[in-house]
Amino acid sequence: MPPKKEPAMSAFERKRLENIANNNAILSGISTTADKIIPKPALPKPKPKRSSTPRAKAAPVAKEPARATRQSSRLAGLGADSDVLKRKFEVEAEEESAKAKAKRLRVSGDLKLDDIKVEGRKWESGLDGLASLKGLGLGLQARGAQPGVRTFTDDDVKETTDKDLKDLRLRMSSLELYEKWPVNDIKITPQRVYSLGFHPTEDKPIIFAGDKEGSMGVFDASQDRIKEETGDDDDPDDDEIAYADPIISAFHTHSRTITAFHFSPTDANAVYSASYDSSIRKLDLAKGISTQVFAPHDADTELPISALDMPATDPNVLIFSTLHGSLGRHDIRTEAIDAEIWGLTDHKIGGFSLHPRHPHLVATASLDRTLKIWDLRKITGKGDLRHPALLGEHESRLSVSHASWSSAGHIATSSYDDKVKIYAFPDAGKWAAGHDIPDAEMQPVVQIPHNNQTGRWVTILKPQWQRNPRDGLQKFAIGNMNRFVDVYGANGEQLAQLGGDGITAVPAVAHFHPTMDWVAGGTASGKLCLWQ
Repeated sequence: MPPKKEPAMSAFERKRLENIANNNAILSGISTTADKIIPKPALPKPKPKRSSTPRAKAAPVAKEPARATRQSSRLAGLGADSDVLKRKFEVEAEEESAKAKAKRLRVSGDLKLDDIKVEGRKWESGLDGLASLKGLGLGLQARGAQPGVRTFTDDDVKETTDKDLKDLRLRMSSLELYEKWPVNDIKITPQRVYSLGFHPTEDKPIIFAGDKEGSMGVFDASQDRIKEETGDDDDPDDDEIAYADPIISAFHTHSRTITAFHFSPTDANAVYSASYDSSIRKLDLAKGISTQVFAPHDADTELPISALDMPATDPNVLIFSTLHGSLGRHDIRTEAIDAEIWGLTDHKIGGFSLHPRHPHLVATASLDRTLKIWDLRKITGKGDLRHPALLGEHESRLSVSHASWSSAGHIATSSYDDKVKIYAFPDAGKWAAGHDIPDAEMQPVVQIPHNNQTGRWVTILKPQWQRNPRDGLQKFAIGNMNRFVDVYGANGEQLAQLGGDGITAVPAVAHFHPTMDWVAGGTASGKLCLWQ
C-alpha cells in the first residue's frame, strides 16, 4: 500500500508552535540574566567524617518533665465514664473557678495607699502625690460619631438674640482646655475611665477618677511644671524646653470597676467610692487609709453597686443602687447586715440621684426603659416586698442610662433612643409623703437630640448637673461622641461645646465642679481633659 500522506499543518497550528518557541526563548533569557544578578550559592562543603575515637559523655542534667497542657484520656486508659476522669474534670473546674473568683474578690480590710500603688512610671509619685491635698477646705444629629465635627459653633453664639443667654454662652464657651500639659500626658488611670469626681474645694481643681479595673487616680491641676534636666542646656540651637510628666497618684482600691465618687459635705478629707465588687470604701486623705464602710454581710454575696449618693443633711447615710435592680440605704455607724435593701425592678439600675435640697426624693434610671421617682419618707410593703413609695414614672422607647436631679428640681436623663430629656418639678419640696405625680407632669419639658450610641469601648454617656452653681444658673455637662463635652441649660439651650487640640478619644465621663465653672472629661484610654 502506498504510504499515507501527513496532513498539511494549518496556519493556526504553525502560529501556535512559533509562540511556544518564542516564549521558551524569553524564559531562557530571563533565567540567564537572573543567574548573573544573583549567583547561585556555593555547594556546601562535605561534612568531615566522625572520628573513630568516642567522645567522653557529659554528665546528664536532670530535667523536669514538661507538663502537657492537655492529656489524652483515651491514651491514658481512662474511659469516658471513668470516675477518675470525672474527678479530674471536677478538680480542674474548681481550680479555674477559684482563680477567677480570687481575681474579682473584694478586700474587706483597711488598705494603706502605700501598699496598693498602681505600678507604672506615670503613677510613681504614689502617696507623695497626695501631699498637696492635705489641709483642704470645703468650700438633631447624624447617627454615628463624627470625630472633630462640631454640632454647636461660634456662629450659634453670635446669632443668639437673648442677651442673658448670649452672655452665658460666651462665658461658658470661653472655658479653655488645660494648657500646662497636653491631654495625652495626663493619664489619670491605667484603664478606661468609668467615673469622675471633683473635690468640692474651690482653692484648686482636684479630680478623682475610677477605671474599669478598680484603680483610682488623683490629679491636682494646680501643680507647676518642672523643667527636665536634659543635659543640652548649652546647645544654642535647642529652643524646646522639656518638662517632667505631671504628678498623678493612682491606687488599686477596688477589685472591679469603680462606678461613682462622692465627697462628704462635712469632712474635706473623706472621699467615698463605690464599685462593682459590691463594696463602698472611704478614703481618708489625711491618713492615707482606705476603709471599707459597706459590703454584703456574706462574703460570697455579689451586689454590684452602680451609683452612689449621700444626703447633704446626713453625712452618715449612704444611698446606692445596684445592677440587680435594688436601692440600698446604709448608715455607716451600723453594721452592713443592718442596711436596708429594696428591690425596685427586675432590671439593672444604671444610675440614680437624690434631690440635692430634698434628699428623700430619688430618681432612678433603669434598663426597663423608665425614669421613676421614689419617696424615702414612705416605705410600703412587708418583708422582701418593702420599698419606697413610687410617685411617678415615665417610659422611654429604649433603656435609660442615668437620672440626675438639679438643685432647682430638674431631672436630666440620657437614653439609648438618642435623646437627653429634661423634666421639671419646681414644687417637689411641697409634695406630701407618697404624693402621686400626674402623668401629664411626668412628661419631659424638653427633648434634646443627642447621639448616645457609645458601643462597647466607650463609657455610657450620663448628664451631670452642677450641684451648687455660684451664678444660680442650672447647667449640666455630658460627653459628646464627636470628642467634645456639651454643656446645656435647664431649658435645653446648649451653652457650649468644649473641645481642644490633642483630644484623640471621646471624653465620655463628664463632670462639673460643684460650684466653679470647671469641667472635666475622662476617656477610654485613661486620659483626662480639663476646661477652666
